[in-house]
Amino acid sequence: MAKGKEIGYVILITIITAFAISLTKDLSINLNLLLLSLLAVFILLTVNILIKKTAAYFLESEIEIKLWEIKRFGFKTGQHFKKAFPIGAFMPIIFKILLLPLNSFVWMASLVFDVKAKSYRAAKRHGIYSFSEMTEEHIGKIAATGIIANLFLALIFYFIGGNFGVLFAKLNIWFAFFNMIPISDLDGNKIFFGNLVLWSFLAIITLIAVGYTFFLI
Repeated sequence: MAKGKEIGYVILITIITAFAISLTKDLSINLNLLLLSLLAVFILLTVNILIKKTAAYFLESEIEIKLWEIKRFGFKTGQHFKKAFPIGAFMPIIFKILLLPLNSFVWMASLVFDVKAKSYRAAKRHGIYSFSEMTEEHIGKIAATGIIANLFLALIFYFIGGNFGVLFAKLNIWFAFFNMIPISDLDGNKIFFGNLVLWSFLAIITLIAVGYTFFLI
């Protein structure tokens, strides 16, 4: 069940990402693209989150969606922000501006998740007074279900076609690509450390799909 804060994050990132997608080379907004992007990004984020929440449920756990934040900016002790920096809210715009001459990719990995085992999971598996931690493999599987769902959506809507279908397929592939990067709290990092073979398989499929997007209008 999505919480109010989670819904707020989805709406915020939908607006920011759609704005970045619709930004043209002369820094104007393509209104038609903005409207299509708002719908497409909201749907792909919602599907990704619902699939991961469902996977977590079957693993007797629950996840909480949050904005991607970073606390450290270096490797030395003390090199960290006093307050976590919400990098997920800025990356789509920053990335689009940096690549304006190419008018290509838009960063789409802005939301991450925390996972915790439900109390009855610990009781059922280890006794009422024991505790259970989710393993990296479990967390990786939850993250992978979201990526797989987005790649599946991309395939379906590519064959559906039309302006929205092609755009939606492309955005799902971009979403999978950026979220597969194994850094920080992104899904790719969870999959990489949870199951390297699974990460490699999904990474290859995603890279092939990204290459194919250059042939899409």
